[in-house]
Amino acid sequence: MSGGCRRVLAAAVLLCLCLLVPTEAVGGAKSRPKPQRRPPKKPKVEPIDSTPPTQNIDIQQMTGRWYLLNTASKCSYLIKHGTKVEPTVMTLTGPSDQTLSVSTKTRHNHQCWEILQEYHLTSTPGKLTLKGTRPELNTDIVIGETDYTSYAVLYYQKLGKVTAKLYSRSVDDLSEPMLTKFEQLAEKHGMGLAYLFPFPTYSHCGEVDQDHKINCVPTC
Repeated sequence: MSGGCRRVLAAAVLLCLCLLVPTEAVGGAKSRPKPQRRPPKKPKVEPIDSTPPTQNIDIQQMTGRWYLLNTASKCSYLIKHGTKVEPTVMTLTGPSDQTLSVSTKTRHNHQCWEILQEYHLTSTPGKLTLKGTRPELNTDIVIGETDYTSYAVLYYQKLGKVTAKLYSRSVDDLSEPMLTKFEQLAEKHGMGLAYLFPFPTYSHCGEVDQDHKINCVPTC
C-alpha cells in the first residue's frame, strides 16, 4: 500500500515540475514566442503632398504664355529621347466654369502640333487636376513657385510619379540663380542632374493647322 502511495506521489511531483518548466518540443526546439502586436501603419503621403503650392496663388495672374525651359522627370520617354525634345510653349486661358484652358504647342515629325487640355480647379488655390479616363489616372498639378511675371515651377503627379517643370514668361530674362534653384527643388524629389532635360529656347511654334490640334493626356 505504501509503495503504491509513493508511486502516485512521485507521479504528481513530476506533473508539477512539467507545468513549471517551459515546455520544449522534441529535438530541443523552444516554444514559439508570444506574437507581438504590429505597430500601426503610417498613412501614405504622396510625393506631391509634400510640395504645397505657394500661398494665395492668384490663378488669374497665371494666365498667358509660358515657355518651357527645363523638366525634371524619371519618365521613360524622356530618359530615352530627352536629347531630342522640341521647343514647347504653354498658354493658359480662363478660368471659366472652374476650369483652366491649356494650349501646349510643340513640334512632332517636323510639324507644329497643339495639345488642348483642361485643368480643373480644386478647393486649394494653386492645386489643379487634369482628369484621366479613370480617377486613378488623374494628374495632380501644383503651382509650386511663381512670381507671375518671370518664372513658374509646376509639379505634375500621375500614378505616384512626379515631374517638375520650369516655365518662363520669356526665353531671355530667367536668371542663373533660378535655374540653380530649380535643380535643388528637383533634387528634393530624388531627381538629380541625370533626370534634368533642358528644352530649346528658340524656334517655337506659331499658328498650327486645325488638323494638328489634338486632345490628349501627356504621359510625362
